[in-house]
Amino acid sequence: MDGTEARQRRPEELGLPHVLSTGRPPPVSEDGLLSVPESERVAPKPLGLEVSRETAWSIGLQVALPFVFAGLGLSAAGLLLDYLQRWPVFSELQDLLTLVPPLVGLKGNLEMTLASRLSTAANTGQMDDPREQHRTISSNLALAQVQATVVGLLAAVAALLLGAVSRQELDLVKAEVLCVSSVITAFLAAFALGMLMVCIVTGARKLGINPDNIATPIAASLGDLVTLSLLALISSFFYKHRDSQYLTLLVCVGFVALTPVWVLVAKQNPPVVKILKFGWLPIVLAMVLSSFGGLILNKTVSKLQFKGMAVFAPIICGVGGNLVAIQSSRVSTYLHLWSAPGVLPLWMKALWPNPCSVFCTSEINSTSARVLLFLVVPGHLIFFYIIYLVEGQSVPSDRSFVVLYLLAGLVQVAILLYLAEVMVRLMWRQALDPDNHCIPYLTGLGDLLGTGLLALCFLVHWLLVGTLESVSGAS
Repeated sequence: MDGTEARQRRPEELGLPHVLSTGRPPPVSEDGLLSVPESERVAPKPLGLEVSRETAWSIGLQVALPFVFAGLGLSAAGLLLDYLQRWPVFSELQDLLTLVPPLVGLKGNLEMTLASRLSTAANTGQMDDPREQHRTISSNLALAQVQATVVGLLAAVAALLLGAVSRQELDLVKAEVLCVSSVITAFLAAFALGMLMVCIVTGARKLGINPDNIATPIAASLGDLVTLSLLALISSFFYKHRDSQYLTLLVCVGFVALTPVWVLVAKQNPPVVKILKFGWLPIVLAMVLSSFGGLILNKTVSKLQFKGMAVFAPIICGVGGNLVAIQSSRVSTYLHLWSAPGVLPLWMKALWPNPCSVFCTSEINSTSARVLLFLVVPGHLIFFYIIYLVEGQSVPSDRSFVVLYLLAGLVQVAILLYLAEVMVRLMWRQALDPDNHCIPYLTGLGDLLGTGLLALCFLVHWLLVGTLESVSGAS
């Protein structure tokens, strides 16, 4: 049997379990695409003695605790956002609420992508050598700082443009405050969460736990809370000192001026250089998608029929983003281990697979998709109960709303999990690394879907309650 034939057979047909190999990941070609020498295009073999066969039970055990922990952070972020929207700075700077989803979404655009890259590097052995580990970590952290600075500035510009179009006005002083708040928040949040991701991935690797299952949820558990807190404090400070001439402008220019330093650090790792050149489209488009989600939040949060929207928005967006990031990272790692870039295994040849094959087969990726989908309802019920305990009657809590809310969460995650499978296959077929290209799109889409479905949920509930009250009054 030659290498090509072996590569096109399922792992279980070869008598091999689904492993977390300690081999090297494929190198990157000069044009930014993944490449593997022809001589190496064979079925990967585990180079270490440790072999792991994952089941639905083991995946569930590894994912459940970080997922619940992440949900607690998301619940706290929802409560915090509901409180912050009453701050003077959020009242005066109306576009600040539009900025929340894209800035919070940076954990999907940057931190989750970083976690996915580091998880794949750890699972494929790239971080086993101390020198290689240091180079991989430092260059990836520097890349995250570059991306955070640029995307933070672009997110502020997008929020200002959306606000200017809807209100037909633009205040330059408020625009400066919004820009500097966005850039500093993105920069500091990316640094703090990036360091956390490094600790999680290296620690999980030492403990024999698949970092794909735990890194992204733990990032999300603190990501929203850290980002919202930083945004509120920084924007409040600069809004109070908005009359100080050139302060906001100088600080913003200072942070942007650090970008060349981070670029120099990132350049020590050739694959990261390719991301610097070719990896901007996913995170910019994801930021645009999240900005439209922010516009929906901004337009609905103050209306009576959408009371409680600010509390639930971070939860539904975060849960969807967390689960789809796990699945995307897992499928990406699977392809790195069992196929060559640009070549899909025979059992994954369909670029638009039947949804039943994504959720209802015995394949390991289908098994993980089912596990993640099954976590949606119990997870949302736990987080909903926490919100109800804290907020009480200030949020809708009748059965009809709970059913609509759970249905919105299920629809969102089911769509995202299916699109994750499709998008990873498309990127791999194009010899693009899914770790860098898929998660930003998926989390940005998750923000838009989550906010849109949540707004629809509130609207349908309001109409339903109004109809029932009319019928009761008539009788």
